[in-house]
Parts: sequence; C-alpha cells; structure tokens
Amino acid sequence: MEGTTSWVSHCFDNLVRKNIEFDSFSELNDEGHIEVPPISLDILPDDLLGRIFSYLPVASIFRTGCVCRRWHEIVSSGRFMFNASHILSQKPWYYMFTTNNEPIGYAYDPILKKWYGIELPHIQTPNWFIASSCGLVCFMDNDSRSELYVCNPITKDCRRLQEPPGMKFSYYSALAMSVNQLHHKYNISIVKSKQVPGNFFLWDLSIHLYDSETMMWVTLLTEIVSGWRGGDESVICNGVLYFLINSSGVGNLDNRHGLITYNLSSRPSHGLLENSFIPVPCPLTCGRLMNLKEKLIMVGGIGKHDRTDVIKGIGIWALNGKAWQEIARMPHKFFQGFGEFDEVFASSGTDDIIYIQSFGAPALLLFDLNRKQWKWSQKCPVTKRFPLQLFTGFCFEPRLESAP
Repeated sequence: MEGTTSWVSHCFDNLVRKNIEFDSFSELNDEGHIEVPPISLDILPDDLLGRIFSYLPVASIFRTGCVCRRWHEIVSSGRFMFNASHILSQKPWYYMFTTNNEPIGYAYDPILKKWYGIELPHIQTPNWFIASSCGLVCFMDNDSRSELYVCNPITKDCRRLQEPPGMKFSYYSALAMSVNQLHHKYNISIVKSKQVPGNFFLWDLSIHLYDSETMMWVTLLTEIVSGWRGGDESVICNGVLYFLINSSGVGNLDNRHGLITYNLSSRPSHGLLENSFIPVPCPLTCGRLMNLKEKLIMVGGIGKHDRTDVIKGIGIWALNGKAWQEIARMPHKFFQGFGEFDEVFASSGTDDIIYIQSFGAPALLLFDLNRKQWKWSQKCPVTKRFPLQLFTGFCFEPRLESAP
C-alpha cells in the first residue's frame, strides 16, 4: 500500500510540475500514427476533482493547490478538508530540529520517505515543552512558561491560549494534550512540581487542565509528596492522565522512575501517589510516554542493575491495567548505530509508528508496532556542524481539518 501511494504521488506530482494533460483514448490517423487527443482535468466537476485530490498525500495536496486558482479553492474548502479527513490514511510525521539553530526544522513523511522544510509559528527555541494529538500541536515556552500556543503545523493555523496558573514558580512541568474530534474540542494538562521551601525532599505536585470550550484553566489537584518529584513526561490516553515521577534521592536509588495515573473524569482530589503509583518495569535511564490508539506505550532506556545511569538497551512496553507488557527491544545492531552511550534520547509516536532519536545526531529510527519492524528513516537534511550540537523533535499527525 505504501509503495502504491508513493508511486501515485510521484506520478501526480510530475503531472502538476509539468502541467501535463490526461489522455482519454487513442486513435490512428491516415498515416497510421497514434493521435492522442488531450483532455484537461478541468473538464471534471469540482466534486470529482476534490474526490481525486483527497486520495493524495498531504504534501501533494498542497502542491496541487499551487497549480491554479480553481484547484486552490477546491483543496482549501471546508468540504474538501472534511471529506479528506475520512479518506486520508496518513502515518504520523516526525518533526526534527537542532537546538543550536533557529526553530526551523524538517518533517519526515514515512510513507513517501521524504523530508519537508516546515517553520513552526511563534515558537522561539526548540527546547519548548511540546505535546500533540489528532493533528494539533501544543507548545509552551521553557523559561517563563507564560506563552502557550496550539497550532496545526500543516496549515499554520495557530491560537495563543490563556497563561497557565502559577507556572513561573514551578521547577518541573509536563505537558499533555487530548483532542476530541467528535465534539471539536481539546484538553491540555500540565503537571507541575515545585520544591517545598526549606525541605529538600518534599515537593508540591499539582495538576491543571485547560478546556477549549470554556477557555479556562482548572486546578484539579494539589498534593505534597515525599521522595518523588514530577518529571517532564505525560500523556492522556482514553481520558486518563499518565505522568512519570522521578526519585528525589530518598530511598529510591534502585529505581529512579515511577508512573502516576489520574482519571480526568472522576478527578480524585487526594491520595494520588499512594493510590495510583505503578512501578516501571525495570531500572530506566529515561522514559518516554506516548498514546498509540488510546493505549499507553512507554519507550525506555534500560539501565544496568549496578549502574542505573548507564544504558544497556532500549525497550518498548504497553500498560495493561497496572502491569507492563514488553512489546519489543531494540536489536543490538540498531542500538549500536543509534548511540549506545547516550542514556537519554527523544522518542514519540502515534497510530502504529514509534520514532526514536538520539540527541547527539540527526539519525531517526522507526518501529512499526503492527509489523514489529525496525528501520532507519531517510537521511535528514539537518546536519551536525558543532561538537556540542544537539537534536530533538516530536511526532504529529498531518491533518488538514484540525484547527485550534
């Protein structure tokens, strides 16, 4: 299917570039040569043209809109975007940028195996907090944490949201997003942690939720926890907020991470750590959470038993109830090429695709959850130019109809 889509897209893109007209039938002239009467696509009605365009990959749809005014109006119409959203079968893209340059990066299409240059609106530096869901991306500045935006990176439609409460005084924050396509709304959650004054081991942990319908923030819970603090990883799956907590150095040296669950429907007001704590499957150097078809998936660096800060492999787990089920482990040949000395890395995914990227290089590794298959992406145009240059990125779904 992917090969067919790639071939169709290639042929159509050539048609768009060269403005070639389709042939309806062939006839022999008096000299025996074949005559091909040209028939333009423009004889087709708008509805049929829109139907044809909706089967193209997203990048080809945008090229189509540049051919002429009529085609642009077709692919820009609300009706086309609505219909295309039910036909398009797009795998998630991965957006990569470098922390040493302006936040202008490249997005990878795993179907066509191509990179596209995309500039994100408003984002100042690549180290902002980022979360995505159903074609929308939410990002918050990492310094003052007073700027929060939701945008569609494909259409560039963007909206600035109300400033989250009390973010300037938090030490650690985790951002998550969930889009309800049926009701055309979304929720954004922020888990923040700040140290209790005068006590190194106590942390004030709170959960805040934004509703796009009311355009208001609500503080769902505030709790003092001992020995643990919130991290920077969280995700919403099927109405439940999951976030990782990290050991603050009191009796938790053997296992530096744990998972907390919070039901956004029932919204319990206390006993968070005691009632919902789930141990991670093994000592981890780092953990990355993601929502794959409303199922919680974690990609983690597996630490050595005697040195939990030293990575010996990378694993993928799914949460079933309160038990972790191992899905896969990165084969050693990929682990070596990925960077076996980097104990932390970037990873995100959606649908059936998981992306894993080293902070030290632009190499991008894909894992197909359905096929249980590992493969490298095409080489990214981002190049390493400085010894300390770092790379990061995030996964998002390329959708035309999603709007903040």
